[in-house]
Amino acid sequence: MALKRINKELQDLGKDPPANCSAGPIGDDMFHWQATIMGPSDSPYAGGVYFLNITFPSDYPFKPPKVNFTTRIYHCNINSNGSICLDILKDQWSPALTISKVLLSISSLLTDANPDDPLVPEIAHLYKTDRTRHDAVAREWTQKYAM
Repeated sequence: MALKRINKELQDLGKDPPANCSAGPIGDDMFHWQATIMGPSDSPYAGGVYFLNITFPSDYPFKPPKVNFTTRIYHCNINSNGSICLDILKDQWSPALTISKVLLSISSLLTDANPDDPLVPEIAHLYKTDRTRHDAVAREWTQKYAM
């Protein structure tokens, strides 16, 4: 069941890839993918290429995939381990969602952070109190780690 769904999503990604995102299996393991997200042009992550790991559970799509950044990023909803604080990867997951929609959601998180539900409170505080400084640090990290 899971494999059939994962194969279908891979085909759909090939036909209609989400903007600025790509994903596919690593080698022959259909349950382990690598994805890339290009930093959105209207964000401090512009120009960066971010790599993510995607691991599908055996009961996918009834359980969400595990998705984490392997590229370092300065973001209040993404910690130093690459874990992402995003409701659809946790309690708001629905079998109707696809990897394509997940990647688009993560991409939009780069444009519109959610500092009210942060994984890294210090970054959220800076985001809320000194957006200019926050964006400057995010741009530095983008140049250092994602280019």
